[in-house]
Amino acid sequence: MSKKSQEKFQNRRVLNSYFSVIISITFVLFLLGILGLFVLNYRSITSHFKEQISMNVYLKNNAKEIEITQLQKKILLNPATKKVNYISKEEAAKSYVNEIGEDFISFLGYNPLLDVIDIFFNASYVNDLTLSSTKTDIENFDFVDEVVYDKPLLELLEKNIQKITFSLLFFASLFVIIALLLINSSIRLSIYSKRFVIKTMQLVGAKKSFIRMPFILNNMLLGLISSLISLSGLSYLVFEIDKLFPELKILNQTYELVSVYSIVLIFGIIISGLSTFFATQRYLNLKTNANY
Repeated sequence: MSKKSQEKFQNRRVLNSYFSVIISITFVLFLLGILGLFVLNYRSITSHFKEQISMNVYLKNNAKEIEITQLQKKILLNPATKKVNYISKEEAAKSYVNEIGEDFISFLGYNPLLDVIDIFFNASYVNDLTLSSTKTDIENFDFVDEVVYDKPLLELLEKNIQKITFSLLFFASLFVIIALLLINSSIRLSIYSKRFVIKTMQLVGAKKSFIRMPFILNNMLLGLISSLISLSGLSYLVFEIDKLFPELKILNQTYELVSVYSIVLIFGIIISGLSTFFATQRYLNLKTNANY
């Protein structure tokens, strides 16, 4: 094989090594970014589901308009309240007729439905203690017929949130460990192909720090490139999620997005540098015969 062919082969080998490192780091950082987005938006997701739980206040037929208005104002003054919807029995009847497709009022001769106030709470107040206390307060009004909320659904939601929280913490920790191992493994394989270069430089008198530095800087640059590629993919995913679930307002969460992007960028650079340091250190400490 000619010298020129050897150089081409060596350059191709180096490029393949760089490409392999970039691909593995990019993949790991992209998945880490997705996990980070989910962790930081977990509160928003749980809040969204909590705020869908409503309390229904059914009013007696003799309830006066001024009493209903005063009750709504009292409910809105409660810091736990997010919003209040008042639905008259006439509106409820129209909606029910549209759903079943039959005029039940004509059949019965009267409207059996009641006026209702639907109360939606801020997520931080959605728990059995707050809702039961609010229910008791509202039931003290004489013109209130009944106050109900889906207690079994609330209990199920709270249990599932606790389970998901513990599972999320476990898998987040596990994934970070796996990410570290994968990146470290890829860089070690890359350094392995240059072990003879490292030992040759050491034999001619180069200091360990002098030998390590080019490898560290080079792989930190690869880590930076991988971070930027993964962040590009992550940005596309964020825009798609915002289109599919606009209620999450993910693009408005500037702090969360900046945090995730910064973590991915810094993690990609630092872990690449540290993995390279330990990988080169290993071959620097090996005896010459051990490289074969």
